[in-house]
Amino acid sequence: MSLKLPSKTGLPLFKEGYTFSSGLEESIIRNIQALSQLAEIVRTSYGPQGRNKIVINHLDRTFVTNEASTILRELEVVHPAAKMATSNVEAMGEEIGDRSNLVLMLCGELLKKSESLLLMGLHPSEIVEGWEVAGQKCLQELDSLAVQTLPIPPTTESITTLLRTVLGSKHYGNEDYVSSLVAEAVLQVLPNDLTKFTPDSIRVVKIMGGSLSQSKVVKGMVFPREPEGSIKRVTNAKVGVFTSGVDIATTETKGTVLLKNSEELLGFSKGEEEQLEKTIKELADSGMKVLVAGSTVGDLALHYLSKYSILLLRIPSKFDLQRLCRVVGATPLARLGAPTAEEMGYVSVVEAIEIGGDRVTVFRQEEGSDSRTSTILLRGNTTSYLDALDRSIGSSLHVVKAMLRDSRLVPGAGATELELSKRVAEFGEKTAGMKQHAIKRFADALEVVPRTLVENAGGGGAEGSEVMGRLYARHQQAGGEAIGVDVEGEGDGTLDTKKAGIYDLLVGTQWGIKLAVDAATSILRVDGIIMSKPAGLKAPKQNPNWDED
Repeated sequence: MSLKLPSKTGLPLFKEGYTFSSGLEESIIRNIQALSQLAEIVRTSYGPQGRNKIVINHLDRTFVTNEASTILRELEVVHPAAKMATSNVEAMGEEIGDRSNLVLMLCGELLKKSESLLLMGLHPSEIVEGWEVAGQKCLQELDSLAVQTLPIPPTTESITTLLRTVLGSKHYGNEDYVSSLVAEAVLQVLPNDLTKFTPDSIRVVKIMGGSLSQSKVVKGMVFPREPEGSIKRVTNAKVGVFTSGVDIATTETKGTVLLKNSEELLGFSKGEEEQLEKTIKELADSGMKVLVAGSTVGDLALHYLSKYSILLLRIPSKFDLQRLCRVVGATPLARLGAPTAEEMGYVSVVEAIEIGGDRVTVFRQEEGSDSRTSTILLRGNTTSYLDALDRSIGSSLHVVKAMLRDSRLVPGAGATELELSKRVAEFGEKTAGMKQHAIKRFADALEVVPRTLVENAGGGGAEGSEVMGRLYARHQQAGGEAIGVDVEGEGDGTLDTKKAGIYDLLVGTQWGIKLAVDAATSILRVDGIIMSKPAGLKAPKQNPNWDED
């Protein structure tokens, strides 16, 4: 018979400094409240009438934006459950580029609706099962709501039709002009294989001054600096790109040269000059008219380049050098010397022009060239406005990339989400078991999109309830699937999105629902949070009365 030893009690389970929370009240409800609070921050920024947020990050840089992905990226979210939702919002921004607000809003609303179910006694696994069934039902019904398929390859009209809604939620009133700029830039760089289109092939250069109407698209690249030396313009030129500097050659190690008289000093300097002139003459003899350097340029080298009529531009950014090589068809070289014909590129025009008081250099290709890079020159009167436009154009390019994979459109202005809410609610009524409660709450959560559009457009309180009631009545009628919210407030607050030309990309709504459901189910499955003691030492507290005698 074995001897049973008494267990020793009173020993801590975790190392000192750990915090552990579990259970319904301490863990699940607190996670739901954290996500609801985070969703409420971006909810007022949704739609064309949404308000902007001023975000100041840890580097003291100021952002004025209404995009959830930008807000959350610049804020330091520390709550563990909120971080899980933040990663899904960032994934939406990278995958589609738009509707990142939808992911966070729907996730927060789902969790808020689940709180009452949990207090009623439903188990989290039953709620998660109902959400997964409702999510699959949404994706099935979404395919039947497609009202238009854009032509592939795209045209200017099809791209502007898609981007009008995307840009309208960020720059209401200027969406038509900005979408035409993006469409022109996209059509200039579209490859033969449309799946290989990359947003990196379109560059944005911001120039202070003027107005948005003075913005334009340049086929090629624009650099916000002017060429070095006296040569400012060349045409039909061969281009050499060097990642190294252009200067007198130096040894890698330190050396000592013993000069005995002045003749030897003059001869030493003259030898260096002759060697540098010989190198630059070889460049000129190869037919090169434009030299792009990635590092420093010496004064003596600049003198000889001007002597042989070679335009010199210094570009310190490696990324810009790579883009320029794609534009001109050149190979970047690590050593200074005469390149071969295959290593040199070609450009139609290189010129320095003045825009808004700033001198810029334009690499422009003639019509019919196979250049795969385009530049959008943005004009504006404030830095924050130009930065917001830059981010919006970046999001639009990701939307175009998604459209090239699936060009189906669904009604916008909250019409699709309201129709899905109606159909999921009907499906929940026919579902047996406890999960029907979760399915009905899922349908209620989808209402957050049209309701938020109404509230942000000024329709709060009883007026907003009346507009939502009219929307539901229109959707109960035959052919009412495309009825959405009229944010301009004309009429009864509803409009036909087909007649107004307001559409959302089907794949964008699809990904938004997928990621929102995934984030909500992941958070609801968590029933405990264990946090270790933060590394490092706390900063000592200062005595507030240190200067008193």
